[in-house]
Amino acid sequence: MLYIGLYLVALGVGGIKGSLPAHGAEQFDEGTPEKRKQRSTFFNYFVFCLSFGGLIAVTFVVWIEDNKGWVWGFGISTVAILLSIPIFLTGSPFYRNKIPFGSPFTTIIKVLVAATMNPCLNTSPSNAIANLTASPSCPQENTKESAENANETDRPPPQTPSESLRFLNRAVATKPAHSALQCTVQQVEEVKIVLKMLPIFTCTIMLNCCLAQLSTFSVEQAATMNTNLGSLKVPPASLPSFPILFIMILAPVYDHFIIPFARKLTKSEMGITHLQRIGTGLVLSIITMAVAAVVEIKRKRVATDSGLLDSANPLPITFFWIALQYLFLGSADLFTLAGLLEFFFTEAPASMRSLATSLSWASLAMGYYLSSVIVSIVNNVTGKSGHHPWLSGGNINHYHLERFYWLMCVLSGLNFLHYLFWACKYKYRGSGANK
Repeated sequence: MLYIGLYLVALGVGGIKGSLPAHGAEQFDEGTPEKRKQRSTFFNYFVFCLSFGGLIAVTFVVWIEDNKGWVWGFGISTVAILLSIPIFLTGSPFYRNKIPFGSPFTTIIKVLVAATMNPCLNTSPSNAIANLTASPSCPQENTKESAENANETDRPPPQTPSESLRFLNRAVATKPAHSALQCTVQQVEEVKIVLKMLPIFTCTIMLNCCLAQLSTFSVEQAATMNTNLGSLKVPPASLPSFPILFIMILAPVYDHFIIPFARKLTKSEMGITHLQRIGTGLVLSIITMAVAAVVEIKRKRVATDSGLLDSANPLPITFFWIALQYLFLGSADLFTLAGLLEFFFTEAPASMRSLATSLSWASLAMGYYLSSVIVSIVNNVTGKSGHHPWLSGGNINHYHLERFYWLMCVLSGLNFLHYLFWACKYKYRGSGANK
């Protein structure tokens, strides 16, 4: 029953986080600069609302679970979700809904298979236009909707395949290997757009890997420190409230002060481009790991000087030192997540926006998995030749956590250089309002 519940939670959260950002952003007409600015504000406050829910989870719900029991915590969460359903449905008459016409996964798989299996034949412009208007995957009844999507995004359907990722152009063949593998030029170009965004997506995995480390080891660090806040003893499990608070403070400051100033400075509509926001978050992740290493050095020095290396008593150092690394972590998360969501939504084809924005959460999941892999590799490598592994044992005071944080700092730096390479190569599409 426990695993069934966990899988259902994963399914529900995946559906909500995968579709809600795209649904919310589509309520704004991107044909005007003012609406595009409002859409950017939506993504900032979407992250703000996620953080507000997380703050309630790691404070109020944690307190309920510690004092009343886990059943109460799960019960409150269940009631909150149930209440959200009628509230969301209340707005149904006012929502702008985009009627789906086909699965983006089907399109991607079809184009990739067709490009692999179709014979290497030249494609004529006339054939491309014919494919675009008469393909079974793009029937006449969807022409009006396709035109509306094209007008909405100011991106008319292409008539001939572009020169980028030319191997995919074989999907538009005069004589396909099978009739089911006949693809339109528009389908090929949409798949190209998604593939071009994937390098940007992969560069954010490392940041989420850092997030995973600080959400685990930092809690262990805080458990050894003085967690008293006046007469209140703060549970170490509530430590993630620090980055959440920083995000909630920074989100409105960013939207109402930083962005208007950047617009005046750069004379551009967006002020700061999506890729610049993501890059800023990656730089902050490097600083986060460096600060975490310095804080750990200080914590272990206090433990050594106090003779408490092997003691279970709290160290004479406040857990607020951990808040320093969370300050940069929260800022990095806001810049990268909000920038990534808006980047995927703006750049993705209209039919693939939900899929594209879901990549942000896929990056989070892959970052957490990667963190486990890195920890295992570090312990295996450092535990050879009779040495004690850096991140193993019953007492965190004997860990070499500061070395691990420096390693993560270096890996984050290399990841940022990798990001710069792909960000400089990426070309924004559309009218250029987001450049």
